[in-house]
Amino acid sequence: MFPLRDTVRSRTLPLVTWGLIALNILVFFYESALTENQFNQFVNVFGLVPARLSISTLQLFPWLTLITSIFLHGSWFHVISNVWFLFIFGDNVEDRMGPGRYLVFYIAAGVIAGLSQFGLSPGSRIPTVGASGAIAGVLGAYIVLYPRARVITFIPLFILPWLIEIPALIYLGIWFLTQLFSGLVNLGRLGAGVELGGIAWWAHIGGFVFGLLAVRLFTVGRRHAVWDTGEHWPWRTER
Repeated sequence: MFPLRDTVRSRTLPLVTWGLIALNILVFFYESALTENQFNQFVNVFGLVPARLSISTLQLFPWLTLITSIFLHGSWFHVISNVWFLFIFGDNVEDRMGPGRYLVFYIAAGVIAGLSQFGLSPGSRIPTVGASGAIAGVLGAYIVLYPRARVITFIPLFILPWLIEIPALIYLGIWFLTQLFSGLVNLGRLGAGVELGGIAWWAHIGGFVFGLLAVRLFTVGRRHAVWDTGEHWPWRTER
């Protein structure tokens, strides 16, 4: 299932969301200009390496990689898929939080996601990179703020394209359950002594849960008009 857009209209220009998208793409352009050795060195320095946190508890820079790592990506597919989800869901969350709070929320979600992956395998020397943990936090916030929204979704059905409106609660719920199932499978592999690489499932899970739990803290006192499937509802204030 590939999301094309949601049905919620944003009332304000999502400048922070656009800025984050631009930054992720620009950083990847820089990465693409590096040689293979330079790229590997760049990722090892600025990516999140859990083992480095374990042995450098009193040094600042290894902990800063919790932030720098969320702006790095390993491939064009990796960065495009991430910024596409941010483009669809981030503008509405920014609309409800306001740009300043939203930026803090996004960074915090990325940090929590990184710590979740660190807690799973603190001795791993495999760098973790990508914005997906921070974006998972945005998805968790979205499902709380816009439970009645719908996601226009492309579903390939044999050779015919099929477009369907799926409630955001169901679409993002399925997404989270997929991450949770995959994370539990990887947890079993870790228990068997296998060094984990590939997708950082537990970063996604940690970021999403953070978004679910913290979203109300970032919308307290914000007045907003609810746009749900094209309908305008009265102004409300978060409590």
